[in-house]
Amino acid sequence: MTEPVEMWWARRQWSKGAEVPYPIGHYRRDWERYPVLVRQYHPDLNSGITLTQVPPAAEVYLLWQCDSGHRFVATPEEQRQRPGQSRRRSTWCPECAAGATRRAAPTPARSLSPMRPRAVRVAQRTAPSRSAVGEAFHSALAPKPASAAEGDLRHRLTQRLAVDFGFNAVRVARPFFTRYEVWPDIVIDELRVAIEYDTTGRDGLEHVGRREESDRRKDRLLRASGWEVIRIRCGKLRAIGPWDIEAGGVSTKTVDRLIDRLGEIRGELIVTSYRVH
Repeated sequence: MTEPVEMWWARRQWSKGAEVPYPIGHYRRDWERYPVLVRQYHPDLNSGITLTQVPPAAEVYLLWQCDSGHRFVATPEEQRQRPGQSRRRSTWCPECAAGATRRAAPTPARSLSPMRPRAVRVAQRTAPSRSAVGEAFHSALAPKPASAAEGDLRHRLTQRLAVDFGFNAVRVARPFFTRYEVWPDIVIDELRVAIEYDTTGRDGLEHVGRREESDRRKDRLLRASGWEVIRIRCGKLRAIGPWDIEAGGVSTKTVDRLIDRLGEIRGELIVTSYRVH
């Protein structure tokens, strides 16, 4: 049962038989990938208990304060799950999010032709093509690189591997957000390995909460299609897959580790055959 922070802390003191059941810093690694939540949390509003003393899955009501000064109560899980489809910074605060929704202009509804109902149009748009599951191809729907670092990583790899970097999509067996294709940041068809470059983004919204769950589902679809995935996880993001690399950013060392990972996955001899000498 979810309870106020004072009652939760007292119960933990009793159950663990300790004045301080969780020392300061105990859960630092769990919270450091949520920089916005670290900024929104104030120990003085929560009986002096620091965020690093609170388990991320604890059923406890905490008091948060956003950058605009709004105070609101939410559990750790509720806060961690706030990032959804919206990329507005206001998504971290329910009052700011509600205000942004009210300010947004309503989109006029479009009339649908009775000969082409929306359900039919969606089915036609998302139906799989003749491409085989696991086939790499170039998709006009794939988004452009999201950051300069991603472009830098791609450039560094072109200097190290003689492979075709022209593909940007892989056909999958099940729909991913209504489409039978996924768009990894970098596609290496020769090795059937997808590379993703992950950061939390400027407002701490990317690759956390629901977005991390989406990343996991995307990876499962790729692996079910005969591909492997390497995620370079930056900005305190922790590995979510067996081949992921935790790094501070794009560097020679990061690329070296990435090449080594490719060798572990597909075999050093095979990867060596694609190296630029």
